Amino acid sequence: MIVDEFDVIVIGGGHAGCEASLAAARLGLKTIVFTLSVDNIAFMPCNPHIGGSSKGHLVREIDALGGEMGKNIDKTYLQSKMLNKSKGPAIHSLRAQADKMEYSKSMKMILQSQKNLTVKQAEIEEILFEELDANEDSSLLHDGYERKVIGVKTVTGLTYKGKTVILCTGTYLKSRCLCGESISYTGPNGLQPSNLLSKSLIEGGVELRRFKTGTPARMDGNSIDYSKMEVQTGDTPVIPFSFDTNPDDIQKEQYNCYLTYTNEKTHEIIRNNIDRSPIYAGIIEGIGPRYCPSIEDKVVKFPDKIRHQVFIEPEGSGTNEMYVDGMSSSMPEDVQIQMYRTVPGLENCVIVKNAYAIEYDCLCSGQLYPTLELKKIRGLFSAGQFNGSSGYEEAAAQGLFAGINASMQILGKPYLSIDRSEGYIGVLVDDIVTKDNLEPYRMMTSRAEYRLLLRQDNADIRLRKKGYEVGLISEEKYQALLQKEDQILKETERLKGIKVGASKDVQDFMDRHDSPRLKTAASLSELICRPELNYENISELDPDRPTLSKDVIEQVEINIKYEGYIERQQRQVDKFKKMENKKIPADINYDDVLSLRLEARANLKKFRPINVGQASRISGVNPADISVLLVYLENYNRSNNNH
Repeated sequence: MIVDEFDVIVIGGGHAGCEASLAAARLGLKTIVFTLSVDNIAFMPCNPHIGGSSKGHLVREIDALGGEMGKNIDKTYLQSKMLNKSKGPAIHSLRAQADKMEYSKSMKMILQSQKNLTVKQAEIEEILFEELDANEDSSLLHDGYERKVIGVKTVTGLTYKGKTVILCTGTYLKSRCLCGESISYTGPNGLQPSNLLSKSLIEGGVELRRFKTGTPARMDGNSIDYSKMEVQTGDTPVIPFSFDTNPDDIQKEQYNCYLTYTNEKTHEIIRNNIDRSPIYAGIIEGIGPRYCPSIEDKVVKFPDKIRHQVFIEPEGSGTNEMYVDGMSSSMPEDVQIQMYRTVPGLENCVIVKNAYAIEYDCLCSGQLYPTLELKKIRGLFSAGQFNGSSGYEEAAAQGLFAGINASMQILGKPYLSIDRSEGYIGVLVDDIVTKDNLEPYRMMTSRAEYRLLLRQDNADIRLRKKGYEVGLISEEKYQALLQKEDQILKETERLKGIKVGASKDVQDFMDRHDSPRLKTAASLSELICRPELNYENISELDPDRPTLSKDVIEQVEINIKYEGYIERQQRQVDKFKKMENKKIPADINYDDVLSLRLEARANLKKFRPINVGQASRISGVNPADISVLLVYLENYNRSNNNH
């Protein structure tokens, strides 16, 4: 029975599914999101926080494009901090402890209140495909489709027709949770898994593999002795994630987090019971994340470390459960009790929820276009942990990106493209598309080659125009952005044009701020470049300065202080763009590219890059292969132009 027809069908109500469905609905498309549990929309089964190193950049970029995550955490945070403040602005990153139930509750209401969006609790067992007619028009961006999506079918036998489908299944596909010898075939936190959809995807030609992740135990907060731990407070005032949030509206009393450490006794218990860990006993098939290892992995792989950090974090205002960040595990429950109770402050801890590892099906590398559409199946997009990534922020970013591009396909508009020089989202998508990620992918600042340009503070300047062009940013917000850019430019030029001489007043100012005296006249911008001076403290030398917002001042100061570095990185970007602009024909036969090494040829065939820049980032393709490819493309283009 066909129940209804939709433009966009989203499978999964996690962080990817929320952003995907909201984007499509806000672009005016009839959208439905299916979730296994309406009461667990945007649920946080693992760490109860949003943001963090590099991940905070993603949240800011999501907001700049018109997404929801930043706005929602601003409303529901328990504590907020700007990380890495002692270092340069390129790696400053917001991190907020979330009230996980309030975050979920708020996002659920946002989805259910959104025009054009239907929220449905149901399990999808089948993606409905239709073989493509060889003569059918395939004039969109991609060629090479073998079939197209026409809808989905639920376990109760109902059919929903759809022009596009976005897979945002998270860790629920054929998932199983492991706690020592105990195995339960459930989704995270004991929720219902999705056991049937994998079979349908495989039958449709989608290649799947098994990944693994894990989560720590939750403790009864009343059983913890916080006096033995270091208090971790939030920042005052709180800086919002969203560029649209008024900072004055979100200031409130914050919750504390706490820092403690494992010790040699903890490690000894783990080593003595390592054979009971399903990871080391060979029970777990999936590959886990290298950059978020379990405590048993840390002990085995870093035997020289005498302790590891453990953060105790609140789960919400409506519970006394505390999250033990840094001690995820799949050890048996009796071992968990022993090892947790060796940690200072946790000697009498009571475990409310055991730590566990979870295995699930996800997508094999090499099957996605840069739009996050599957190469062989027109209209089938995917996002989040199904794509082999980890983390709420990575999922939300992909969900928004896939939701926009599924919508653009239906609307017949250009796809959204963000390259590595434009955003962390561009780095994330490019890495997922071009690299053979053999473990869950995690965003890190080190992955971004141009991170001085891709700061969290300028995400709106970098990406809000793209959000406006696709239709998720209003005219009013876009005009406000243009005004901000104009103010930044004018103030920067004004400061460069104002000179101060070596007068007594100026020299006295220099002395008071422990800054070398002037020998000749200097511009105000030259003074700001001095590490001991800044925009604020030179105000007495600048009586006619205009009244500007804090975010404009921040950009002016960063642009002046780091001007030389920014210009140098911009030149690197210009070179990068040249490679990105060298397109590779969709019908290229790599067997015709003589002198390519076998490994390079195989990987180029697998990933089918759309430009030379992307080809250069594929595993197993070295600079010599790129040189060979460039020569081939030059001859190819010359031959085609002659015809």
